[in-house]
Amino acid sequence: MGIGYDSHRFGPGNAVRLGGISIPYDLALVGHSDADAVAHAVTDALLGAIGEGDIGSMFPDNDPTNRSRDSIEMLTIAMALLRDRGWRANNVDITVIAEAPRIAPFREAMRDALAAALQLDRTAVSVKGKTNEGMGWIGRGEGIACVAVATVVPVAT
Repeated sequence: MGIGYDSHRFGPGNAVRLGGISIPYDLALVGHSDADAVAHAVTDALLGAIGEGDIGSMFPDNDPTNRSRDSIEMLTIAMALLRDRGWRANNVDITVIAEAPRIAPFREAMRDALAAALQLDRTAVSVKGKTNEGMGWIGRGEGIACVAVATVVPVAT
C-alpha cells in the first residue's frame, strides 16, 4: 500500500486538469507539467507502494522534457515500472480537496481515464471531492490538494 499527496496553486487559465480530464474553470493549476494533482498523487502512491521513491524522482522538474508533460503519460510510465518490478495496481482511492471547481460532475470521467491508465476496472478507482470549509489556503481558493491511497498486488505468473 502507498499514500500519495500533491497540491498546486491556481494561476491564469480557463481549465483545471484533474484525473486526466479538463474541467472548465476560470483558473488553471500551475506546475512544471500539466499540474494534474490527481495523477501526481496516484503516481506517488503507486511508487511508494513498491518502494520506488516519488514522481519527482522519476520526472524531475529540472528536466526540460517534463515541461508541460501529460501527467497521465507519467502515470502510465510509472505503471510500466510497477510491472517491471512484478507488481500491478489493485485499487486506488483519491480525495480532491478544493473549494472549487466541484469534482462531482466530472467524477465518472476521471474514474474512466484513471482506470484506463491503471489498467483497472473502473470499480477499483474511487474519486471523491471535499471542501476545506473555507479554512486555510485551500479555503481561500488559492489552490487544491489531493490525497491518494493505492494498493498493489504481485503480477500473477
